[in-house]
Amino acid sequence: MTFGGWPPPGRRANVVRMSREAKMLRPLTAALCAVLFAGCASTGTGGRADAPAAPSGEAATAFTSTYRPIAAPPVLITGATVLTGDGRRLEHADVLLEGGKVAAVGTGLAAGADAVRVDGTGKWVTPGLIDVHSHLGVYPSPGASAHSDGNEATAPVTAQVWAEHSVWPQDPGFGAALAGGITSLQILPGSANLVGGRGVTLKNVAATTVQDMKFPGAPHGLKMACGENPKRVYGQKGGPSTRMGNVAGYRAAFIDARDYARKREKDASTKRDLKLETLAAAMDGDILVHIHCYRADEMAQMLDLAKEFDFRIAAFHHGVEAYKIADRLGAEGVCGALWADWWGFKMEAFDGIQENVAIVDRAPGGCAIVHSDSDEGIQRLNQEAAKVIASARRAGIEIAPERAITWLTRNAARALGVDRVTGTLEPGKMGDVVLWNGNPFSVYARAEKVWIDGAQVYDRHDASRQPVTDFMLGQPTAQGGVR
Repeated sequence: MTFGGWPPPGRRANVVRMSREAKMLRPLTAALCAVLFAGCASTGTGGRADAPAAPSGEAATAFTSTYRPIAAPPVLITGATVLTGDGRRLEHADVLLEGGKVAAVGTGLAAGADAVRVDGTGKWVTPGLIDVHSHLGVYPSPGASAHSDGNEATAPVTAQVWAEHSVWPQDPGFGAALAGGITSLQILPGSANLVGGRGVTLKNVAATTVQDMKFPGAPHGLKMACGENPKRVYGQKGGPSTRMGNVAGYRAAFIDARDYARKREKDASTKRDLKLETLAAAMDGDILVHIHCYRADEMAQMLDLAKEFDFRIAAFHHGVEAYKIADRLGAEGVCGALWADWWGFKMEAFDGIQENVAIVDRAPGGCAIVHSDSDEGIQRLNQEAAKVIASARRAGIEIAPERAITWLTRNAARALGVDRVTGTLEPGKMGDVVLWNGNPFSVYARAEKVWIDGAQVYDRHDASRQPVTDFMLGQPTAQGGVR
């Protein structure tokens, strides 16, 4: 099974080792879904021909997405500077949204009388921004201990936990992120553990349940962490207390998961183990691996670990030393989800440089992403990318806006396995769009309007289109919306 181009060409054809019973039941399940529901989210197509492939196996039938796009009329944005997200920049161009999708991008586009027309003169249009590393909902605002639900710090390997089971949809941070143009985001467990559990990709819409936010068909992510955090947390709890203990812990866990998968394949009655099931799914390619890792030498170790157990690393997160192995990351198709300029706050983050993102981006095959890992940074992800542009310019590297936007859209979608349906303004993709008051990489940039699946969900100048969570109702800071 592949998700938005994962795994890359050359990976073994048997990347998914589907159990015998799953192979036997899938045709029957698909047929029943077709008859009863005209499509079912637990099938391999995610219920829509244009959706990314949905996770397979027993876990795929639990906690499925109930997200439904908001019905909306066609929208025609005219005369704007359009960054399509795939490296193109179009001047005085139009964007047409119909049926929740991008219908066309070009000049002189026509729309029916029922279309909402938006004058984009002097403004810029981009795909909706995507943050691949967020803890909104699991570490929500206000930051009370009662809301500390991101780290299951009870064992070094807690692959059995799912971040979505902690997400609080009323977190005011979701609305603040929307005001910054964020339309999709991956919510991850924290980095206390060697394996922290599954992450979930969400559409940034107001909802009562996390299932109503869950990006349809998106694969889960597996959060892993190397370096100082696990050994600090568990050094006084029986280990691991060293980096070599960390690596031994990963290896032991994947050995157990491999044995478990073999037993399950031979005997379907073998009792499910949620921890080993998640690790086995990562080795099968059903779950994309995201690793919190700072140092170049440790990233190299993790790449070797991936080879030993035949799993794919979607992205290294934070990676302040990614510039040292940029060529290897590019050659192996691993993204670097990086900060613009955070460094030096602990020993493993000491050797960072402000050109890190630019160097990863320039490497052959490079996949650079600007992420937040912050409830504040997510509100200005475009300006974090702008800092990269400025740092690169000081080093003699010119980066055009049409290139920089890929760090927040196309590349981010690729790392999350959803680039077949979002991340660029191409006909047929989700109508996730942001209208900016000017160049999004200016310090004066503001997201004026935001559409998700073709429906306008935010307007900076209209308080009625600025979502306020139930938690914030009646709060003075909620009056007048997010500004």
